[in-house]
Amino acid sequence: MLNFNQLRIFYHAAKNLNFTAAARDLFITQPAVTAQVKLLEEYSELKLFRKKGRGVYLTDEGRALFEYAKHVFDYEKEIEFAIEEMRELKRGVLRLGTTKTYARYFMPFVLTRFHQTYSDIRIHLDEGSSQAMVQSLIDFKNEIVIIAKIVSYPGVCFLPLSREGIVAIAHPEHPLASKTDISAEELARERIIMKEGGSGTRHLIDNLFVRANKKPNIVMETSNTEFIKMEVQRGEGIAFLVESAVLLELEQGLLTSLPIHDETLFLDVSIAYLEDQKLSPPAKAFLENLTNLSGGDIPALGIGALMAKIRAKRDNLTTT
Repeated sequence: MLNFNQLRIFYHAAKNLNFTAAARDLFITQPAVTAQVKLLEEYSELKLFRKKGRGVYLTDEGRALFEYAKHVFDYEKEIEFAIEEMRELKRGVLRLGTTKTYARYFMPFVLTRFHQTYSDIRIHLDEGSSQAMVQSLIDFKNEIVIIAKIVSYPGVCFLPLSREGIVAIAHPEHPLASKTDISAEELARERIIMKEGGSGTRHLIDNLFVRANKKPNIVMETSNTEFIKMEVQRGEGIAFLVESAVLLELEQGLLTSLPIHDETLFLDVSIAYLEDQKLSPPAKAFLENLTNLSGGDIPALGIGALMAKIRAKRDNLTTT
């Protein structure tokens, strides 16, 4: 196998056509240069240098090998430059995962803030259920995910980020819309358009009906929040969604929220990553950026409150 230390010494000797200069470049002795060049000639069974007087000259074979070595060590410089750029976050990839709701309502704001500081980092954003996103960590597809913490997973660290309220929604003229106290039994009898399995919302609502010992009448399952809202507006059923995702429709009177008896539904949303894996520089920078902006504690409300808090912190930083 080719000894790259010998090749490096040969390259410097050939570039300088002087073993003493090569030794000076490499901070070794001239006899060490001579010995390593001799070992390379023995390995290759080729004569690489010829001596005449006090000078050394490349043979044809030496000149050919020097051209190859030049390419090798030019690439080495490029590699060193790339490593330095990655260390300094001047290049790299940030692989994130999150739920579709956060991808739509929260991540654009956070990623814009991140890109203002690290404009050369390419972002790959993956979307899916909370369960699928945790699996994406385990499969090394993503380094950081922002999800609802459904259950604990061995080897996965969860940092609290926000607390999301979940509301039952219906068409304003739905028979339940006029009621001030609705039981889980009444909800179970309605046509329900449900979030997909594996989502934090689905996990929470499934538990609601399990506690009530009722089987819900699920007529449709989907991960598409916008589709769910449209179907509920058309009177096709009721649904359960993150409150931040339906605030506009509630304010405009396109939807109404249904008060559930003795139930306040919250999702604890967390930043998750693998405990035993060192984060890449882009992932580490994103984690520090987000935790610093959010303050590291859980806001009482969800996305809206968290964004307001981040904006206030940002404005304070820019004015001080």
